Amino acid sequence: MADYSDDPHRYSEEEDGGGPVKTFLEHLEDFRWVLIKTMVTLGVAFVVCLVAANWVVAVLERPLHHAPVRYPKKNQVVTVFFGTNRLSTFQLPPDQREQFNLGTNQFMTLHLVPITVGTNQVLGVQAEAATGDEMGGLAIPLVSLSPAGAFIVAVQVAFYAAIVVGLPFILYFIAEFVFPALKWKERKYIFKGLFIGLGLFMCGLLFCYFLLLPISLSASVAYTEWLGFTVPQWRMEEYISFVSKFMLGMGLGFEMPVVLLVLVKIGILNYQTLRRARRYVVVLCFFLGAVLTTPEIITQILMAFPLLGLYEFSVWVAWYWEQPDRAAARRQLWLIIGVAVLIVAVILGVAIYLRPDSFGASHWLVPAVKSLKHFFHPGGQ
Repeated sequence: MADYSDDPHRYSEEEDGGGPVKTFLEHLEDFRWVLIKTMVTLGVAFVVCLVAANWVVAVLERPLHHAPVRYPKKNQVVTVFFGTNRLSTFQLPPDQREQFNLGTNQFMTLHLVPITVGTNQVLGVQAEAATGDEMGGLAIPLVSLSPAGAFIVAVQVAFYAAIVVGLPFILYFIAEFVFPALKWKERKYIFKGLFIGLGLFMCGLLFCYFLLLPISLSASVAYTEWLGFTVPQWRMEEYISFVSKFMLGMGLGFEMPVVLLVLVKIGILNYQTLRRARRYVVVLCFFLGAVLTTPEIITQILMAFPLLGLYEFSVWVAWYWEQPDRAAARRQLWLIIGVAVLIVAVILGVAIYLRPDSFGASHWLVPAVKSLKHFFHPGGQ
């Protein structure tokens, strides 16, 4: 790439007119180097993630094991273990519960243990009350149904993980190519937007990983059982592809405020444009929810609403920037934020009050909520 640092005339043009003047071939050469560095970064990240594919797969399997699952109170849930391996989880209806008489707890475990009978070794069953780890999560094994299935999964995992790992470097290379064509004011806004955007991207990944994915997987199983089917196992290729696309889509969706507000700052968009586009954004968010999540409405809403909230945040920030009286606008903005937070808190509080066990509440919160519920309804369950 050409070096223009020793040319004072070009440096002055960069400060006042938006960067040094280059020929078409010089721009093409710079763009070629951006592509080369991007491909090398993705290639190195891909190789590293391919070597560590087993660790990445273990991370992606965590939401499956920690997804909340609900069972009818009348059924006893029995989980069978062989050593540390979970073999199966099944439910005993009331008649079978009395027949097997495994205990009074709703959640029980059966451990297959070796027993010596004379000179022979036989396999016996030891019944115990289930602990918190043993009775939580979906007991759905991931299986490979083709000879190349494991390799395909490793390549998928390495590809998606390489995008996440290499994203900061790729954004830096793109910024390095675009910055010389921008004025100093525009460059400052984009530079700040890159840092904030990376933070929001990670927030989107974590939000999807710890909240949306467990709920989505549980809803998928519940919908399958409602139709009368069982869920003995899932193909690992489809599971990994779904989880990876879901997380990447949510991470990119959280970039929306940065992209919109940077465009507002450099004069491409304004408040009126964002306000008029609101109806189209609503359709777009629900479309992304339908494409990137499981085909049931609960998960689609859980993905669409945060994206709509981020868009509304961008609209109101753009409105605030255009107000001549910033102090009065700031008071109105804080009032709107306070009302929105209050509404969300009330909805979440009512939901936890009605179904405290369904939201992964901590061990201290669930008894407190149940005690409060018993206080208002002493005779109820």
